[in-house]
Amino acid sequence: MSNKVMLQLIWLKKSKMVRWDIFCHVVDNYGDVGVCWRLACQLATEFGMTVRLLVDDLGSLQRIYPEIDSNLTVQHIRNIQILHWAKPFPDLVPADVVIEAFGCELPANYVTAMAAAPSQAADSADTKERAECMWINLEYLSAESWVEGCHRLASPHPRLPLTKYFFFPGFAAATGGVIREAGLFTQRDSLQSDPKKLWYELGIPVPASDETIVSLFCYDHAPVGHLLEAWVTSTSPVRCLLPEGVASRQAATWAGKSHLIAGDSVQRGNLVLQVIPFMSQENYDRLLWGCDCNFVRGEDSFMRAQWAARPVIWQIYLQQEDAHLPKLEAFLNLYCQGLVQEAAKALRALHQGWNNNEQLDWDNFWRYHKALQQHAIAWAEQLAQAPDLASNLVNFCRNR
Repeated sequence: MSNKVMLQLIWLKKSKMVRWDIFCHVVDNYGDVGVCWRLACQLATEFGMTVRLLVDDLGSLQRIYPEIDSNLTVQHIRNIQILHWAKPFPDLVPADVVIEAFGCELPANYVTAMAAAPSQAADSADTKERAECMWINLEYLSAESWVEGCHRLASPHPRLPLTKYFFFPGFAAATGGVIREAGLFTQRDSLQSDPKKLWYELGIPVPASDETIVSLFCYDHAPVGHLLEAWVTSTSPVRCLLPEGVASRQAATWAGKSHLIAGDSVQRGNLVLQVIPFMSQENYDRLLWGCDCNFVRGEDSFMRAQWAARPVIWQIYLQQEDAHLPKLEAFLNLYCQGLVQEAAKALRALHQGWNNNEQLDWDNFWRYHKALQQHAIAWAEQLAQAPDLASNLVNFCRNR
């Protein structure tokens, strides 16, 4: 047990705020529930919290953590109680800390129970210790500057004696940070020192030494055909590892096939396109560690690719009126600081093309792969200097 975890457990013996409920309404398939699952696991494992995860789509959770049974209303896995969030919502005793992930609206009867919680403890021996439920609106990750001013802002309920606090994950010190489990870098470095072991464990043939290994995870509107053509005409060999799913259907159309399934491969020019099974969250992290470059989407895979310390291309979640593009630009402005100017220019160009359905100049991007690799390592180390999201949440609730 690390010193960090020991100190956390010592503090918990003195704390009353050990029960946490995390509500997750699945919008982005694996991004929303992926973040919530990682947070729940870290709170339970590293902080000893009693955690309930309430999810409205257990099928998405099962895809990234196969031990989940999507047919069960209640189940316990990894010291976490998982409840299917359905209507009508049952009457539950609210937790000490309630996480409303990504602005999902809590059930009305649960909010009413939250408001009544302090008075229910009025005759108990620990009345002086018992405060109202801590209600946290956990927002989406953003590099935009306005996030720092809104982080931890309080919003009193218009009718009930409750206060909701907005908690913004982010890259700056004045934000809530990002998810980072204890020992993550040690696991990553161990695997990256022996990549052949990874391919063996994942059942993937060992790539050739001269191949650039790229993972591809994207939304259905990504310009997959443009990217594959760019790799076909690349000046050096590229092996694309494509998890079975949305992108594999687009790739099948590009290849002139009715479908592509795990185990299929297509070779054209300098590209070998290899379809692999959709992976658990744990194995997907390992895949990112083993690749030379990772195309990712949304929030969860986006952050994990940064911890992989490899060059990353991000497809941001599409929003109406192009509201997502300033968010992409804000991240690139932050990420490119300290990166060689020409490499930064190429990185921006590929991001813009990938997010705007344009032709892609892979060769111009990958010619700077050494600078991009060094920068990715430095970026991950820089982010790791700040406290992680779970630690910031626990400390915020403790101080309140």
